[in-house]
Amino acid sequence: MSEDLKRIGNIFRSKRKDLNLSLKEVENSTSIRSGYLEAIEEGSIHQFIAAVYANGFMKQYANFLGMDFDAIVRESPHAFRMPQEKHDFDYGIGTLEVRGSLGGGVKWFPNLLWALAAAAVIVVAWYLAKYLGVL
Repeated sequence: MSEDLKRIGNIFRSKRKDLNLSLKEVENSTSIRSGYLEAIEEGSIHQFIAAVYANGFMKQYANFLGMDFDAIVRESPHAFRMPQEKHDFDYGIGTLEVRGSLGGGVKWFPNLLWALAAAAVIVVAWYLAKYLGVL
């Protein structure tokens, strides 16, 4: 698998060089970090990010370079197979958490501050109205 990715990475690199583009120019145009672009060109992108993101970045990079990504996948389908990701937890009701259970902070305190500020504004407005003779 890594030999195919290295070969594909070389195709990306040579196409980029044919277009006389630097990695920085590609990064600015695609918003893919240059470190990931380098990893694509070296064939080691799957070591740094999840396969679904790696494949997405490779597709975006290929489209930017004017390459047919689907043809690349057809030529080397096993290089783009996503491994099954292992989850360390089971899905179900037992995994649900009650909202607000994390953090342990005082959730009502900001609301109290807003209520006190509103009360202060009302009191100041009442005194100001009384002082100006409106009331």
